[in-house]
Amino acid sequence: MSLFTDWCRKSQSKDKLKHFLTLVEKEGGRDAVRNRITETIRSHYERLDRIAEDVARLGYEGAAELLRTVLPRNARARSGELGEILATELVEEETGFRVPVRRLRYKDGREMALRGDDFIGVAYDPNDELWLLKGEAKSNQILSKTTIAAAREALCRHDGRCTPDSLLFVANRLLESDNDDDVELGRTIRDGIGRKTILASRVDHMLFTMSGNGPPAALKVDLDGASADRTHYVVNLRIDDHQDFIAEMYEEAQNLGDT
Repeated sequence: MSLFTDWCRKSQSKDKLKHFLTLVEKEGGRDAVRNRITETIRSHYERLDRIAEDVARLGYEGAAELLRTVLPRNARARSGELGEILATELVEEETGFRVPVRRLRYKDGREMALRGDDFIGVAYDPNDELWLLKGEAKSNQILSKTTIAAAREALCRHDGRCTPDSLLFVANRLLESDNDDDVELGRTIRDGIGRKTILASRVDHMLFTMSGNGPPAALKVDLDGASADRTHYVVNLRIDDHQDFIAEMYEEAQNLGDT
């Protein structure tokens, strides 16, 4: 079963190319997936096999110390980054896209915000042509109309396409992979950037929100007003104790235990 299926109740609606998804925690859902959430957080900052190697060489406390050096301590950074993490997982569970690069592994500093598109999904259409998903993630205790509007503005920039620097970052990380398919995908993306063949019409959009309230009416209004020339996904994950949840998950993620 998927993380979100075990964790949340889902409500979905669709109007042509526009998808609206709300998620609310089930009673007991968080406890059912708690370990999966903390492992997922770790995996976005460091490869799980590398953490396991650290445990084997350094013991649990030594490995945890390494992990703590990359996990953010600032509440705002944690909030934004957990939004990106959960958005990435939702993309791969609910859509046909894959997010091939866990970009939080490449931060310059644990409190430094990454620039560019929050997440980029990739897929191939029936003709084996590249198709992209451009994503924005917002995480706030109170999700406001202003925040939603800012996210939509970011999605619409660059004619609705992924920014070239964000795409190039993904491509370059894929070219460093040991997986031949990932290398080929990286080359395909680089070629598309260089030849200017990645069309706006081949880029879908997702706005993922995590909040203690919601979904506010402004979120559905935003989706209704979105362009009709591409597929749009708008998502709200409601976490009533939003700030406490984030603090709890990060504290547990950095504690590897002794088993």
